[in-house]
Amino acid sequence: MCKNCQKSFSWKIISNKLLREKIWFFKWITEGYSVRQLEQQSTYRHRKLRQIINYWLLQPPRGLDKDISLCKHLLFDGTYIFKRVGLSLLMEATSFTTIHGCYGISENSRPQVLQFLQELKDHGLAPISVTTDGNPHVIASFRELWPNIIVQRCVVHIQRQGLMWCRRYPKRTDAKNLRHLFLRVTNIQNQLQKNLFIKDVHAWERKYGEWIELDESQGYVFSDLKRARSMLLKALPYMFYYLDDPNIPISTNAVEGYFSRLKNHYRQHRGLAQHKRSAYFLWYLNLCPR
Repeated sequence: MCKNCQKSFSWKIISNKLLREKIWFFKWITEGYSVRQLEQQSTYRHRKLRQIINYWLLQPPRGLDKDISLCKHLLFDGTYIFKRVGLSLLMEATSFTTIHGCYGISENSRPQVLQFLQELKDHGLAPISVTTDGNPHVIASFRELWPNIIVQRCVVHIQRQGLMWCRRYPKRTDAKNLRHLFLRVTNIQNQLQKNLFIKDVHAWERKYGEWIELDESQGYVFSDLKRARSMLLKALPYMFYYLDDPNIPISTNAVEGYFSRLKNHYRQHRGLAQHKRSAYFLWYLNLCPR
């Protein structure tokens, strides 16, 4: 109360009000609730909830606010979110927590991947290994910034792509034998199985591979068989680093699972304006690190 005018006043701490409202924004991000669902759970009306969401979307979190120098084993993958606009994500392999991600970066663009990784290197990232799906632009970018890094190829991607190219019920004998090799890729658990697998691949190559390379036949089936052979031979030297170091993950399944959850939540807000999407994904990566 003012002693002069005898009127009473009250002070409101705006930060407390914002924090109370932020709870509903968190639910909108982490639970994927629509504004209509939030309206049923809270005392706010539709318009007020929209104001809360837009307020926090205009204030996205900082991209890197933690120490990443201790992150030594990584997982990297990308996915398409809207048409050809992608999201690239780097994950720590032992705890399966996100290190950094960025919307609008395509893993097929080497300059964009380089810029993305250079920012992480400037913040102290010095990895020992990275597991990736085999994208040549991603591998070249990692090796350019960290020449001694171990690049582990995701064996699930190798198996999935190889089986697709060989077809489910191949009629050719060489394709049948190659398909059996791809079926064994994810079941190699020790050095003995690794050596036996490599021996069988070389045996298949001596029997069929040289003839396939010289054959100039056309057609989808034969072209896919050549692709499967080429992919396996190129990936073979980089498939089994996980046997020497248990901290190196065998596949990028953890990132694929994260993308699945992210897209499931994003579909609830698929009408989100284009200029707000980058902030949405930054908030999601910040609030849902696993």
